[in-house]
Order: sequence, then structure tokens, then C-alpha cells
Amino acid sequence: MNEIDPAGGGLLGLSQRMPPSNLAAEQALLGALLANNKAYERVSEFLAPEHFADPIHGRIFQAIQRRVEAGQLADVVTLRAEFEHSGLLEEVGGPAYLAQLLSAMVGIINAGEYGRVIFDAWLRRQLIDLGEVVVNRAFGAEAELDAGQQLEAAEQALFDLSKDGAAGEGGPITFDRALAVAVENAAKAFSTPGGVSGLTTGLRDIDAKMGGLHKSDLLIVAGRPGMGKTALATKIGFGAAKAILREARDADPNAVPKGGVAIFSLEMSADQLATRLLSEEARISGDRIRRGEIGQRDFDRFVEVSREIAALPIYIDDTPAITISALRTRCRRLKRTRGLDLVIVDYLQLMRPAAGTRPENRVLEISMITQGLKAIAKELAVPVIALSQLSRQVESREDKRPQLSDLRESGSIEQDADVVMFVYRDDYYLMQRAPKELAFDNPDKFHEAVDKWQKDMEMAHNKAELIIAKQRHGPTGTVKLFFEAEFTRFGDLDTQHEDQMRD
Repeated sequence: MNEIDPAGGGLLGLSQRMPPSNLAAEQALLGALLANNKAYERVSEFLAPEHFADPIHGRIFQAIQRRVEAGQLADVVTLRAEFEHSGLLEEVGGPAYLAQLLSAMVGIINAGEYGRVIFDAWLRRQLIDLGEVVVNRAFGAEAELDAGQQLEAAEQALFDLSKDGAAGEGGPITFDRALAVAVENAAKAFSTPGGVSGLTTGLRDIDAKMGGLHKSDLLIVAGRPGMGKTALATKIGFGAAKAILREARDADPNAVPKGGVAIFSLEMSADQLATRLLSEEARISGDRIRRGEIGQRDFDRFVEVSREIAALPIYIDDTPAITISALRTRCRRLKRTRGLDLVIVDYLQLMRPAAGTRPENRVLEISMITQGLKAIAKELAVPVIALSQLSRQVESREDKRPQLSDLRESGSIEQDADVVMFVYRDDYYLMQRAPKELAFDNPDKFHEAVDKWQKDMEMAHNKAELIIAKQRHGPTGTVKLFFEAEFTRFGDLDTQHEDQMRD
């Protein structure tokens, strides 16, 4: 039933096609390399023995590669001796074939072009193999993968191949070009209020400490449950989206922003996250909104604010347990169709590695996810903020401020991240340490403890700390923030007024 006429371009026709290769180019390149080993420099960056269609050519190239990289001469004489010694001379066609390769040389100057032709043919063969795997899976070769998982596995395989396919691209850039980019970034920071060269977070002191959010950076925001990780991340996303919209509307009041903020909410649904954003902006308790305990005035304010912020370029994806390959595909699509300036993932431990991969343990799984997020940041040239849980060992210490070692599966997260930040609120722990009368043997000591606890609570009230424990391009330290628990809202802390109160 599947045997379709070859002339019609059907299945039988496909099976009779020869895989792409260019044996003449392979012979010409090997001849050029044997004639002049300096030609190897033109192909060494991207070409490998497995890229050759003829395995004999791959073996000869490997021998040339090994000798040249060891600083030895690789010509017909030395290769003949080497193959003779290892008993492989007849396998590679004997002395006559090595001599024939020299005569196949067209010109040393063309070595780079021959190398690219060989590499391109290899890439096409890989695409054919990948296509066969996709077709076989679709016909049920791996029954445990449903259609959605097969699609993700295919996307991941294509992404991996595209990384190999880019091997011949890129490479070093001249120092003057790198300097020009550095000066451009410095000029942007100089001309921007507050010296922000990256994308603004909407929080003054974080921008001052970090210079905004920078392209290609992976930022980890970690904290124990109840510290406000999601609230801080959404505040940053909100601030960035406002800045993107403002920049677009400065030139044209009706302009559509050419960028945006993608929030991958693995824990909360899209409408829950939207309610939280509305609650923060309208300053109406989200808890009261959910229970319907708001008056007409509050509801009118709620609707009014929703209209004001509806134009913000924020895109929420609440797919649970999303894989790194699916997240990459969706980010690419957003970048291509609407523009993308920032990605937020809430949170890291709820993600899954690429479909079709089976990591040996949780640490390796998290490592694959963080490496994938860093790759997305670099490929799309956007900052990626990923939220992370902390281990419970924080709770066992007297000072509960988090440290890098508190990160779950900390090795890979700490290594791959450009910035690691911890959200900490002292009042959260002080609330749990309220003095209990039964713990004191006399009332005076109890009242004294209560007074001290109340003073500590007043000092910590509406305050949060963002501890920057790692910053690859800048200083570490602590940023003090304002926090309203009722609206789970972060803001800038009025430190000037606070200093005057102390004086």
C-alpha cells in the first residue's frame, strides 16, 4: 500500500534516493591537506572525521588531524608509514590511493570551500536520519511517546543539530568591534537616568546595583516559600514591560511595542497571575478580590487599572511542567512574531528536561534545565530570570539569610547563573518568634521580651532584602526593598526618610 510510483515522488521514490555526499570534494580536500598541512587551518574549526561520507576518507582525515595537531608532518610518506605500522594500510586503499589523493587536489586555496561542502552534505544526511526517526516514531516505533512528546523530542533533536550546524559560523571578532559594542553600552548607561545600560527592573536600587537586566544573562531569584519570589519577579516583569511600552509610545502614542515580557508560570494559572498583578497595581488585596469582599469603589478602581495596564506587552504561559525544549520553541516564536526582551520562569524545579532524555538523577536533570535556560538567554539575546526553591537547611540556622549553598541542586544552578539573588524578609521569621507567656517564669521578663519583639517587628515592618550573592559582571551586596504584605507588592524603600527618622 505504501509503494508509490517513484516518478510521483512518493515513499518508494524517497527510499531509492542516495544520501547527499560529495566524494570528489572529499578527495580534493584530503589531497590539499597532504600537499600542504597549512590548509588544515581552514577547516580545523568545524570539520571532523565523522563528517566524511566515505569512512576511508574520515580515517585518513583523522590521521592528518592527529599528526598536524601534534606538530608533525602529515604527507603521503608519513601517513603510509603510520598506516603500515598499525596494519590499516590496505583498509585505506593502500599506497596507490594515498598517491591518487594528491593528484585529486585542485588547489590549496579552495580547502575551506571543500570543507564546507563536506560539512553541508553531512548536515543534510543528519536531517534525513532525523526525518526517518520522526516518521518511525509517528508510526509507533516508540509507543511510550505520545504525539506531543514526539514533537518536543523532534524539536530538541533539531535544536541540537542546529548547534552543530552553526559550528562553521561565528568565531573570533576583532577587538575594535568588541570595543565599539562596549562603548555603545557605556554611552547608553551614561545617557539613561540612573545609569541603566540594560532593561530596567522598575526598582531604583536594583537598577543602581546591577545597571538593569542585561542581554544573555541567566538570573536566579531564590527564596524560601512565603518570601515573595513570585511577587518580586512579576514586579520586575511589570516594570520592564512598562519601560518597553513607554519607549514605543514616546515616538508614537499608538505604536505597538516591538518587544515584550514572557512569563512562564508553572505554579499559578494565567488568571491568578493577572489577578496578582492587578492587585499590586490597584492596591486592593488579592484575598479580598477572590472572596468578593470589595465595595463598588474598589471594583471600579480594579476595572480602571485593568484598562490602563491592558496594553502592556506581557505574555503569560501557564503550561504545567513545561519542558525546556517546549519553552525554547515558544520563546523563539514570540521573538519572531512579537519581539521578546525578558523571560521569567516560575519556577525552575517545576520544569522538566527535554522529551526523550532520561537524566540519571535530579541534580543532572536540573543541570540540563539551567544549561538550557542559559542557552535560550544567549541564543535570543534576552535576560532570563528563573525562580528557584531553597533547601530547608536555612531554617536550622540562627541567621536565616540564604547562602549559595542553600540552593537546591546548587552546583549546576550556581555555575550556570550569571546572577544569583535571594529574597529575604526578617518579619516573616520574627512573626513566628512572638514571645509566649508560658515560656517565661515571671511577667516582667515576658513584657520585656514582648517590647523587644515589637521593636524588632517595627524595624522589619514593610521591609525586604534582596541579597545579590553572585554577580558575574558587578558587585555583590544587599539591596533594601519596600514590601507590602497585604498586596504582596515590592517597591523602592524611602531610605532618606528612614535616616531622618533615626536622627
